[in-house]
Amino acid sequence: MSVVAGESWSYQKYKFHGLSLSGIRTAIAMPELSLSFDVAQGFPYLLNLKKFFISHGHLDHAAGIPYIISQKAMTSQNAAQFYMPGSLVEPMTNIMREWEKIEGHQYKFEFIPVKADDEIEINQQNYVKVFPTTHRIESFGYTLFETSKKLRADLQGKSQEDIVNLRRKGEDVNEIHHHPMVTFTGDTQIEFLGVRPWVKKSKILIMESTYLDDRKTIANAREWGHTHLDEIIPHLDEIESEQIVLIHISSRYSDAEALRLIKSRIPDKHHDRIVLFPGR
Repeated sequence: MSVVAGESWSYQKYKFHGLSLSGIRTAIAMPELSLSFDVAQGFPYLLNLKKFFISHGHLDHAAGIPYIISQKAMTSQNAAQFYMPGSLVEPMTNIMREWEKIEGHQYKFEFIPVKADDEIEINQQNYVKVFPTTHRIESFGYTLFETSKKLRADLQGKSQEDIVNLRRKGEDVNEIHHHPMVTFTGDTQIEFLGVRPWVKKSKILIMESTYLDDRKTIANAREWGHTHLDEIIPHLDEIESEQIVLIHISSRYSDAEALRLIKSRIPDKHHDRIVLFPGR
């Protein structure tokens, strides 16, 4: 079990940069793929990215949208693509039109509504898939998938000559495998775990855990559309993720206190795969 030092964390080939603190800021970028999950207030490490996946419209997750658009315009970048709940597109567009009036400048931007099970291409090997979450307003989570080609199962054991002959006939001898690599929940109740089978199979699961002890109850968490550590613990055995990254911790806990509470409450057998992402 660990606390991320600074704002950067990596696991195997995947690198992340960001911050997440309940009610204050959440933006976790994957710079090498030029994407970010949520944008907080629009931090410098976000300004050159191309795709932004917005979980919902609360200010601590989405306030930076106008600033990112403005900065991209100032540096003559192409318009960024913001994927977001459909109910957020019109009000965010209205906000941008008002900023255009304030600044006397017309901005280019793309607000793209998403729905559950949409797939957004990142590159030839990666795409992001949308899944529904449960919050106080319309919200979605996002999973980064990686694809790989493997010889079709029905051709396993066939000779190389047979396979070459099939290729010559124009037959595709490979099948595409889809691997859920990184899931980001945004703000949500615990029910997100059961909405799609790939979520708890993701190699890395980045999920909220706003409350950690009895200062706030499960009922308190659910009232505000959040998840309590007490709800996560019973599900740890069924979550197949190699790393479970806890975000959106309440500001009532220091990093040291949060780590102490998590370490004392989560069974020892799960300690090696729990990561606490910083918010400060």
